[in-house]
Amino acid sequence: MASPPAYGAPARSVAIHHVRASLRGAERHGVDITPLLEQAAIPPHLLEVPLARVSPQQFALLTKAVWEALDDELQGLGPQPLKVGTFAMMCHAVVHCPDLRSALERGSAFYRLFPGGPRFRLEESEAQDEARVVFDLTAFDDPDHYLAESATVVTHRVAGWLIRRRISLTRVELGYPAPAHALEYDLLYGAPCTFRAPHTALVFDRAVLDHPVLQDEAGLRAFLRRAPGDVLARLDYGSTTAAQVRRLLGQSLPDRMPDPQEVAARLAVSPQTLRRRLAAEDTSFQRIRDQLRRDVAISALATGAVSIEDISQRLGFSEPSAFHRAFKRWTGSAPRSYQPGERPGQ
Repeated sequence: MASPPAYGAPARSVAIHHVRASLRGAERHGVDITPLLEQAAIPPHLLEVPLARVSPQQFALLTKAVWEALDDELQGLGPQPLKVGTFAMMCHAVVHCPDLRSALERGSAFYRLFPGGPRFRLEESEAQDEARVVFDLTAFDDPDHYLAESATVVTHRVAGWLIRRRISLTRVELGYPAPAHALEYDLLYGAPCTFRAPHTALVFDRAVLDHPVLQDEAGLRAFLRRAPGDVLARLDYGSTTAAQVRRLLGQSLPDRMPDPQEVAARLAVSPQTLRRRLAAEDTSFQRIRDQLRRDVAISALATGAVSIEDISQRLGFSEPSAFHRAFKRWTGSAPRSYQPGERPGQ
């Protein structure tokens, strides 16, 4: 049996849109997706529930299952397959670079060796003191923008891993209209996003390029053992007030969650200032708390190791029926439907 989850870990859940998008290539190639969902412990009926979400662990397992089924790290969406193991070899190619600038340039040169590989280039602007990693995604058949999101997120996360620090993005430029799931982009990038841009690009402080690569072969082996989980995980990037509130609430679990007044005091602001700052970020204390409880519940239910009653109690609900109602409001389904082996209606 899986070990009980760490309730306080503020792992971001993944929208069902991304689950469906990750399976599109497999479906195009005639692969039965039911076994892939089973490998990730994702109940197939959740694909039809618009509000459904899965845990980061489930999404990482699904991604790996699709890779292996197609022997393609582009998950059937590129002009040609990119064999499983290509990403690992790219990491081996860049981990010995002296700094991030040379690592990004070598990574770009590496992928140009493969006809179907992702294309990106590094641009620097001395006048604006900006660096841009610009992506050419025209060869991808990507109606969901899944590969565009994956390429930018993976590049951002790997770059940060190489220099062992979070890279704050100035902005993200996206060469397509805002999709229906655009609200998820704050979870992906933690930076302002510009849609309908001339190119898709990550923009950040040029000085970051001079940071030395601090990883080594031992760190790379550990990183690859955890792949793709560490790369795909939705983390709290940036230092927004919402991210700070979520971290404080997450750290309080499984004990009682602090109320808005307590959180405001820990952030050294008044409750009114906290409320105003969250409103400016288009959110609220209640929404952040509900999202955190939703994400923790999804991860706990997926393991099958914790009862619904225990989850309800640990998340601060007075009784399981209140948790049932809240969970269905958050996800469109009852908690039981997220447990391994359950079917809709059970």
